[in-house]
Amino acid sequence: MNPSSPPRKQQIAVIVLAGFLGSGKTTLLNHLLRNRAGNRIGVIVNDFGSIEIDAMTVSGQVGSTVSLGNGCLCCAVDASELDTFLEALTRPAARLDVIVIEASGLAEPQELVRMLLASDNPHIVYGGLVEVVDAAEFDATRERHPEIERHLAVADLVVLNKTDRVGSEEQARIRDVVAATGAPAGGEAEGGSAAAVICATYGRIDPELLFDPALRPDGEEKARQLTFEDLLLAERAEEEAGAGHEHHLHAAYESVSFTSDVPMNPRRLMEFLDSRPHGLYRIKGFVDFGVGDRDNTYVLHAVGRFLRFAPRPWARDEPHLTQLVLIGSGIDPDRLHKELADCRESAAPVPGTTQDAAHERSMWGVLRYVQGSDDDA
Repeated sequence: MNPSSPPRKQQIAVIVLAGFLGSGKTTLLNHLLRNRAGNRIGVIVNDFGSIEIDAMTVSGQVGSTVSLGNGCLCCAVDASELDTFLEALTRPAARLDVIVIEASGLAEPQELVRMLLASDNPHIVYGGLVEVVDAAEFDATRERHPEIERHLAVADLVVLNKTDRVGSEEQARIRDVVAATGAPAGGEAEGGSAAAVICATYGRIDPELLFDPALRPDGEEKARQLTFEDLLLAERAEEEAGAGHEHHLHAAYESVSFTSDVPMNPRRLMEFLDSRPHGLYRIKGFVDFGVGDRDNTYVLHAVGRFLRFAPRPWARDEPHLTQLVLIGSGIDPDRLHKELADCRESAAPVPGTTQDAAHERSMWGVLRYVQGSDDDA
């Protein structure tokens, strides 16, 4: 790591995108670049053929890096260069919000995941392994590429693409196969669930499944020229205004919002996180552990079986709340909300209560998932 490059205040999610030839992985990747929710995306590929550069405004190319003219960057690398380019793309000067690694030609998806989890780069956080599957050719793909079983087993999200070419019964059968193949096999959060499965056509998924809309400082929201992406979004909004809810991309998944002004019990919350239900893909937000740590709120980032907490000091006059959003497919929102409510402390702590040995021990399970707890946060 370059010592002159200090850690960013917010880590960049690195998403691994995998799928065999013909699955629609490249189509999905280009869909994300055109519907990026204001994010500046860095893309790492084995060669530039995966990106429709000709369809974009290329503002410059330096070595193996291409600027796409909309704040996004694309790098063509091989596996031995991955760490080097991740370091370059996560420098503040690159101003990126999300990084997507297109696995084809680089390495096996599970190897890329291991490299990311073992990385010493303090600027990145694992953003999930997304496996794209051709629903119409699912059985044929399994025959040609038996290794797809390994890919599905470690995937955090499976995008069942080209579902317009198969019926509902076939979709259900494939979902059952994926669920059986992707049974939990340990990981960062042992006892985690199998991959969430969502259906798509032409690789179109809601970008918010993978990353949040970008929030820019006021100075960056100044008046600007309309971009091609703006026009596409406006056109799509007009189309969806006259379409039924089932046509909206966000109809492919469910989300649950949970807010509590009563602190969460660390042990109960960890029990909930260790037994996340099938289909729950992402959890994000902030947790108040009350007397467990009065000085900090804990940023929670979970994707698939991966889990991380990051303590952050409470801001002056900031309400002490737990605010979480859970995203998945085939989940039971009411049940999840009730289970989270059951994770709250039995009663709000008495003002002035200080942390004792019991409270400290209750936080041990949480602190296991704090990266570099010996470092300054």
